[in-house]
Amino acid sequence: MTFNLAESGLLVINKPSGITSYGVVRKVKHLLQIDKVGHCGTLDPMAEGVLLVLFGSSTKMQSVLMGQRKVYRTVLSLGVRTDTGDITGKIIEKKETRDIQKEDLLNALKKFSGEIRQLTPHFSAVKVNGKKMYELAREGITVERPPRIVNIHEIELRGFNRDEVSLRVECSSGTYIRTLCEDIGEELGMPATMKYLCREKIGNYDISAAIALSEMDKLGRDGLLDRKINLSSEIQNANCKMQN
Repeated sequence: MTFNLAESGLLVINKPSGITSYGVVRKVKHLLQIDKVGHCGTLDPMAEGVLLVLFGSSTKMQSVLMGQRKVYRTVLSLGVRTDTGDITGKIIEKKETRDIQKEDLLNALKKFSGEIRQLTPHFSAVKVNGKKMYELAREGITVERPPRIVNIHEIELRGFNRDEVSLRVECSSGTYIRTLCEDIGEELGMPATMKYLCREKIGNYDISAAIALSEMDKLGRDGLLDRKINLSSEIQNANCKMQN
């Protein structure tokens, strides 16, 4: 198998809140006039930040890029739990908050460092019996939440008050920040839900070098191709492995 490297590459996009990851993919398809486009790891519509978009033969690298470490900035809201695990969902529990001591918060966060076990959110794209969990949840069908082992490489407290906690999290692929927020709240003895999420980094690709969605129309096809990252060496290595 051979790869055409002429029109392929990686775009690092800064996805704003309010658009789906696939909506960004559609926009790239339209601007580049290329059918073969995909992203490396979904960001929920409410979330913002780094979205890696591959096009052309570079889509062969999707699984490799998806497996890289990720860095998130998140704010969890205390005293409320929703059905989706984030602030856009339906409130299913509400409780009066209390003052939190920094020492207690830091001790709670220590329990979420290293390898931890997470339950997959009901509103996720994980398939159970051939159907996505969020589709089942919207139909009111409750299924057992499959567990997974993830790695929290670093969790840093950025600020807090009695109602909110701000964190920076460096983690392995497959980590659900919504679930992490809920679990931290449970450790503190309060319901919690994710209020804000920004993915700041995937592997070596940082938000500081990302293309704003609002900038894409101005750049157009030629401008986007000028901003692409060439993955030719990685693709050629993949080509050799597939041939051997």
